[in-house]
Amino acid sequence: MGKIKIITDSTCDLNLEIIRKYDIEVIPLIVNFGEESYLDGVDMNFHSLLHKINKDGSFPTTSQINPQRFFECYKKYLEEGYKIISLHLSSKMSGTYQSACIAKEMLESEDIEIIDTQNVTSGLGILVILASLLKEQGKNLDEIVDTVKSGKEHVKSMLSFNSLDHLVKGGRLSKTAGFLGNMLGIKLMLCVKDGEMAVVEKIRGNKKALKYTMDYLEEINVKPGTPVILLNASSEDMYDALKERLNEKNIEFVECEVGCVVGTHSGPNAAGIFFIENY
Repeated sequence: MGKIKIITDSTCDLNLEIIRKYDIEVIPLIVNFGEESYLDGVDMNFHSLLHKINKDGSFPTTSQINPQRFFECYKKYLEEGYKIISLHLSSKMSGTYQSACIAKEMLESEDIEIIDTQNVTSGLGILVILASLLKEQGKNLDEIVDTVKSGKEHVKSMLSFNSLDHLVKGGRLSKTAGFLGNMLGIKLMLCVKDGEMAVVEKIRGNKKALKYTMDYLEEINVKPGTPVILLNASSEDMYDALKERLNEKNIEFVECEVGCVVGTHSGPNAAGIFFIENY
């Protein structure tokens, strides 16, 4: 059986332990402060990002991975005899997926499979882990791709944001929705739906937002053999409460933290859960 390489981008927000365990290649997106550019997760992490935002008073922009960087990465692994499965954040959120497709066309190789996961952050991360687990089980390229494509339709998420300012500034949420979310202490519960951020519920106050997420946890029916990811963006109260409830329910989970690109849009004081439902 030929060698298979799993490649993704830095918006998967997987922790270093998982990346090393499954030998995943992670290509970083870019965070820009004016003319200064930083590789997500390489030159800057979420905490240093927040520090720079607070220090400089400027809001960063983010840049997709260009085709040339994909070309160089793919070419390297093809020359080493690998077949490639490349999983990326939703094409509705970034042009990264399109860049990967252009690189494949440039290489004219049939040994590259590119998947638009229609997800981001831990939703993408779960599918990357799924692909890695299937590879470890000895599945071939087509089997892995088919299972991941089927699984991406069943990724579930629930996120709570203390402030929606970053989502609005980054263009991931409308100004109207952001205004509603911030006024009078109203919290918007969001998920990733059809490749985009979507409002699930409008709730007033942190305690009710926590209860809503907890109730959502009660409905979890996780696909056997797939992980639950608990995602943190400097939100101790919500994160700790979710962690405690997952432990009470004896649900195994992986702890991850947002990276710079996702953190640019989420801001601090956000937390959430991601899983693949049983289907």
